[in-house]
Amino acid sequence: MIKAIVTDIEGTTSSLSFVKDVLFPYAREHIADFVRQHKQQAEVARLLDEARQEAGRKLALEALIDQLISWIDQDRKVTPLKSLQGLIWQAGYRQGDYQGHVYEDAYNALLRWRRQGIALYVYSSGSVYAQKLLFGHSDHGDLTPMFEGYFDTHIGAKKEMQSYRRIAEHINMPPRQLLFLSDSKEELDAAREAGFQTCWLVREQVEIDRDAGHLQARSFAEIDVAAIASNA
Repeated sequence: MIKAIVTDIEGTTSSLSFVKDVLFPYAREHIADFVRQHKQQAEVARLLDEARQEAGRKLALEALIDQLISWIDQDRKVTPLKSLQGLIWQAGYRQGDYQGHVYEDAYNALLRWRRQGIALYVYSSGSVYAQKLLFGHSDHGDLTPMFEGYFDTHIGAKKEMQSYRRIAEHINMPPRQLLFLSDSKEELDAAREAGFQTCWLVREQVEIDRDAGHLQARSFAEIDVAAIASNA
């Protein structure tokens, strides 16, 4: 029996283009001014120190800004950068510059599963703060009450099996009762190795890899939680 579902965001609940074509460019455009204006604030100062540690050298402010922008351009999953991006995106959401995109089929399925008593969680490389902003300002309204909890790279990298074991321990459920949804085979492989049930969202893929070892669905409407549980 599946008692909890852990879902990715990009390419899974939400369009890849929203993150890559809206959120990332917005953060890139505003990060220099944001860092200069807020560098004295305790939270920002802490994140900047963590970024310097990640870079492996004590960078001056302008050099650090260049490093942050470089990480954005490389799509690096650097935890302090993700947290800074979340703080920048907050302003964009609150000013109405954009709304968080959530697929209609994902919204309907999450609502149905919640009503069925299945606990819902999010695991994304974006910071927990950024996750809550997206779902809190979504094009379906505030969806944050639907989720029991959120995980980001503080719990571990998404392609590492141990990260999923930590999530199962945090949720306090056996991994076999947990279903992980993602558009990334490498992430799904790690989750399956940890004992999770898995489903690969292949929304925009022309060809589907039938030998991938994961159930596959083109939308949340195709995900049969009861069938997944019975095949476990």
